[in-house]
Amino acid sequence: MAAMDLSQVAERLAARRPASGTYIIGVTGAVAAGKTVFAAALAEYLAAAGQKVELVCTDGFLFSNARLAELDLSNQKGFPPSYDHAALRGALESVRREPTAFPGYSHVTYDIDPALARTLDRPDILIIEGLNLIPTHGPSLIDSLIYLDAPEYDLEAWYTARFMGLWEAAEHDPGSFYARFRNMSRAETEGLARMVWEKVNLKNLHDHILPARDQADLVVRKGPGHQILAVETRG
Repeated sequence: MAAMDLSQVAERLAARRPASGTYIIGVTGAVAAGKTVFAAALAEYLAAAGQKVELVCTDGFLFSNARLAELDLSNQKGFPPSYDHAALRGALESVRREPTAFPGYSHVTYDIDPALARTLDRPDILIIEGLNLIPTHGPSLIDSLIYLDAPEYDLEAWYTARFMGLWEAAEHDPGSFYARFRNMSRAETEGLARMVWEKVNLKNLHDHILPARDQADLVVRKGPGHQILAVETRG
């Protein structure tokens, strides 16, 4: 992602920055919209100006797989009920004033991993990326919310490509979540990816994620190669 692509985003974020304290920026959008890559590039861009920037993910605030099973929510992972809202709000409130622990999530095992937890101490800027960033339990604690927007056919293509890449990598990694699908053919796996997209991720997008686009402060519109096509300011 070129620095030129991020300059407009950074300029518009700067105009919205609070007078003091930690500036909390949220990055959200559909599954496979490129939130992690975008947020990492934005963090690097902002840190280059001498800011202390930290990056975390809402995945750390998912309930563990065991707890999701207890709650009969395993098939709704990534939907609002699968998150510990109180813990997320508590961490965002606390990080502005004191060292705060943020839980970690493994994208290999697809579960909470205590070894990945980090303690952050009042950064200048905190970027939190992921789902579940519009307020459902009280006022928002996000100072500026960025929504990554793309056509649904691109999102589906990106999700399927990511799924297949992880499936291929799992051939040599029995600890990967995707290892369980290695007994399937490529065609069967692609069919599974499309089914998960349609039955789970697309439903989550329509029911719970898209409303964030209307509440976002910036909407970043992306092209088929994840390039930034436009940056729109809302509100």
